[in-house]
Amino acid sequence: MLPGEAVPIGDVAGLLEGEDGGAVFVWGALWWSWAAEDALGRRLAAVQLVRSGVAKRTEVAAAFGVNYATVWRWEREWELAGVGALADGKRGPKGAWRVTEDITERIVRLAGEGLSQQRIADAVGVSRFSVRRALAARAASADGAVEGGDGLEGDGLGGDVVADERVADEVVAGEAELPVVPRPTPRTTERQAARFGELLEAAPVFTSGRELPLAGLLLALPTLQATGLLDVAEATFGALKRGFYGLRSVLLTLVFLALVREPRAEGLSRIVPSDLGRVLGLDRAPEVGTLRRKLSELADTGKAGELLQALARHHARAHADALGCLYIDGHVRVYHGQRDLPKTHVARMRISMSATLETWVCDTRGDPVFAVTAEPSASLVREIERLLPELRALAGERRVTIAFDRGGWSPALFATLLTAGFDLLTYRKGKTEREPAEAFSQHTWTDERGTVNDWQLAERTITLPLPNQAAKRYGSRALTLRQITRQSGDHQTTILTSRTDLAASELAGRMFLRWRQENYFRYAREHYALDALDTYAATADDPERSVPNPEKRKLKSELQRLRARLTDAEAAYGSAAHDNPEKRRRSMRGFKIAHTHLGDTIKRLRNDITEREHELAQTPTRVPLQELGRDARVLDSDIKLITHAARIAAYNAESALARALAPHYARANDEAHSLLREALTSAGDIRATPTSLHVTLNALSAPRRTRALASLCKHLNDTRSTYPGTNLTIHYSVKPHPTLA
Repeated sequence: MLPGEAVPIGDVAGLLEGEDGGAVFVWGALWWSWAAEDALGRRLAAVQLVRSGVAKRTEVAAAFGVNYATVWRWEREWELAGVGALADGKRGPKGAWRVTEDITERIVRLAGEGLSQQRIADAVGVSRFSVRRALAARAASADGAVEGGDGLEGDGLGGDVVADERVADEVVAGEAELPVVPRPTPRTTERQAARFGELLEAAPVFTSGRELPLAGLLLALPTLQATGLLDVAEATFGALKRGFYGLRSVLLTLVFLALVREPRAEGLSRIVPSDLGRVLGLDRAPEVGTLRRKLSELADTGKAGELLQALARHHARAHADALGCLYIDGHVRVYHGQRDLPKTHVARMRISMSATLETWVCDTRGDPVFAVTAEPSASLVREIERLLPELRALAGERRVTIAFDRGGWSPALFATLLTAGFDLLTYRKGKTEREPAEAFSQHTWTDERGTVNDWQLAERTITLPLPNQAAKRYGSRALTLRQITRQSGDHQTTILTSRTDLAASELAGRMFLRWRQENYFRYAREHYALDALDTYAATADDPERSVPNPEKRKLKSELQRLRARLTDAEAAYGSAAHDNPEKRRRSMRGFKIAHTHLGDTIKRLRNDITEREHELAQTPTRVPLQELGRDARVLDSDIKLITHAARIAAYNAESALARALAPHYARANDEAHSLLREALTSAGDIRATPTSLHVTLNALSAPRRTRALASLCKHLNDTRSTYPGTNLTIHYSVKPHPTLA
């Protein structure tokens, strides 16, 4: 909508200049114009473009042919003295120049001592603006890169001296002390553009300020980028529909919500929108309805499963060393609503309840890799078999051990794993013969955290028979596996594995580390709302899905009752025979006649049991869901999988921060995550420059925590990470603890 010869200024404006003067167009409409010799009007146009939020200062400077510092100086002159200050005239102060050489030397000396510009101005008796000008002039003269005046301006019409980039940065860094919790930069123009469908996504624009809430969330960006969530999501979904909030801001919102322990969309109603908006680089965070609408838009693409698979592939490439042992387990998400959902046994509650079932895969460190939605009441054995092709594609040709608990016990599954090129590691199920005391010996194993474990272990080789079909596939009638038994007091824990190349202590340690996956479930339920409903939508269950036949269950229950009654009747009959007074009934015939009612009851019960056993044998174990005549429903899974992806990335980012923190914090094994929860929700200062984003966090609750966080910040600075969607390098630091100052 701009004239063809116009020079673009940002996304919505353009500059058109000729012999008769110039003009600025915004959204195709004439917004400002000036005559050929009107330098004041030209400079005022540049100032108004920045002040109104139409374009960034760097974009205006590039279009008007001046440098960043010149536009900044125009703004400050306009603020201090109004429009007249932008006119051509004598450079410098209009009256006697109060900043003499002696005062300049004093200003430079005080600045070297670390005093703020306001304190220097108060000590010397000049304004903050004079202090800034004096420091900028001294820096420019030291570099020998400025000519005339204050070293920041030329002829004002495109012939300005291009100052050294370092000088411009010093000018920005030398601004007055940051305001306390300023309002974010308004994005009115971009929001108007979004309403008309002319904006793909609002770019991050940061507001510098002090004591900004939630500034600590920016700590997670380096490790979050390492998870690949944003890149993988862009490759999977492309871009969202045109609007103010795009894919980047939606995913960052989900991750930030998880990190502040408000992982559901409703959590936005409990967070000040401008507080979260500042760390997003926006004026405010999206509202609950907006976030739900964006999630629905992503779910409608049907690519939620692809997102998790792509995220898992990125994890496998980035952490190939953590794929040697993969832990697989099912997770039951209990449902407390009113819909008719299938029931599943909830082990932690020891009851059958309406629920959905998911299968999770975690790496050697217990970090989640991906999750899939399982059919209701699906067994772990079936789920592991279903995931084998995906696991092979994920691991490539490397040797991988699949570890699972007793729920996956199945010799047929063991044969399938070995045939597919995987190794297995699991607990033995059922009664086993106890190992003698002389079979045990001392073994020591040290994990990657440096924890030393001393165990009493015994091992031997066992043989498991295979079912006929599994034997045909495997090519043998039996499996030969290695059995490792741990003695702990009077209890013996038995482990089975196909690995023969590793020490018994190593295999036992890997098996016991399966609890890291259980710990993830527990931690995620408490802190990341793993079991929360992220959508209330439900769809009809698959009518062809095979489900357990309830008639068979009824017949089994009835048969059990009949057998119990028969046992009682036979016991009563036997007791009567034992107590039979032979003087009264010397023959068996007489006894039977006397106890005819018991004999008839036993005969009737035996006939009923025979009929029920025949009926039970003829009743199918599983039937299609449609034969039950139920209007069964299942919860929509796509939105849940998308939120799973965001929470997996948030948890893995937090875990990576905890591992980076461990060398600098003696109590990291016990307090690393609690320290990070405090740091991620802490306030701090944010100072934005054209090339960097400086984040200075407040001190934490204890000096040792503050020191550990400072060391973590140094580690993060070495990554040279940039804020997503920008070229701003993030630099972290921590304010000194009050007791250390």
